[in-house]
Amino acid sequence: MSADEDDREKDEGSAYPGAEIIPLRRTRPCAICGLPSIRAFHPFCSQRCADLDLSRWLNGSYVIPAAAEPEEAESTQLLDEDDEADY
Repeated sequence: MSADEDDREKDEGSAYPGAEIIPLRRTRPCAICGLPSIRAFHPFCSQRCADLDLSRWLNGSYVIPAAAEPEEAESTQLLDEDDEADY
């Protein structure tokens, strides 16, 4: 078998013979351990790192800070003024 025949055999299983696969995203380091990420677990390198990240979210290790709503601050201020008026 020649090299051309080998290439044809490899291409026969492909929907687009001779097509080159181009990655959609650059490989970035894993968010947990720093190894290169894998497409199946992006942005992580493995199922283990993905599970560790999920565990941290579920345990409350990661918290998104929230500002107090203005309505709550105004209602608290009004209650304080009412208490002062009673004295």
